[in-house]
Amino acid sequence: MNKQTQAWFYLAPTLLFIFLLVLIPLVTGISYAFYDFDLISGTKEFVGFDQFIRLLGEDEIFTMSLVNTLFWTVSSLFFQFMLGFGLALILNSGFKGISIIQPVLFVPWAVPSFLIGLMWVWMFNPVTGPLPYLFEAIGIMDKAENLLSDPDHAMWGPITANVWFGIPFFTIMLLAALRSIPKEIYEAAEMDGVSGLQAFRYITVPLIAPTILITLLIRAIWIANFAEIIIVMTNGGPANSTQIVATYIYDTAYQKMDFGYASVISIALLFLLMIYGFTLGRIRQKMTTYI
Repeated sequence: MNKQTQAWFYLAPTLLFIFLLVLIPLVTGISYAFYDFDLISGTKEFVGFDQFIRLLGEDEIFTMSLVNTLFWTVSSLFFQFMLGFGLALILNSGFKGISIIQPVLFVPWAVPSFLIGLMWVWMFNPVTGPLPYLFEAIGIMDKAENLLSDPDHAMWGPITANVWFGIPFFTIMLLAALRSIPKEIYEAAEMDGVSGLQAFRYITVPLIAPTILITLLIRAIWIANFAEIIIVMTNGGPANSTQIVATYIYDTAYQKMDFGYASVISIALLFLLMIYGFTLGRIRQKMTTYI
């Protein structure tokens, strides 16, 4: 057996696993988009591209959910990254007591998303939680009301919960990247008279840039598909103000029982995330080559 044949032999179980558990369900799900299902009678009717035309031309809720998805993803990603990066820099400084504080910072990542949603619903409720009274005290709200019932501001509720949940991911990933930078580089830069801010700008950021990009890529895709917190906290309401594409897929498939149209929406989301992933992947590839 030559080396090439031997390599394919070792790859066969993985390829079979991908084919059976990834490729086949994906193709099956895509095929649903071309059928109109009637689950009561158990029949399906081939409708071709009619449901795609409906998605692009008639579905205002999809357009709203697409805008909400962008706001939900960008806002969550920005605050998760900034706060996670800040915590990673603090933990990397090696101050006393880090062994006690570090495990506590990672607690949100261990909490089930369903429980996170319930916890923040209680926090935003003026009867059971302190946040409405805090917002009233600092002038954000005129009176203590449930933020989740306001269509203009309801999205900030799930975003807050999602940021709390996602900070440890960036902290762990970026802390590992920071600790992989040899200390000799900073010592040499200090001997050359480089300030701390210059070292951060010209040494730290360029060396961890590939890690930053890959974490942003992974987390953005994760957030865009992360529907649990929104379903628990608002279920897409009020008035679809917190409806994102992922929750709209869930609502269409399991509330309206329209699996065909839910598959069309899923394909649209998959297509957009593939464009995003390809673009960021190309940027990371060029940056890695440059570095």
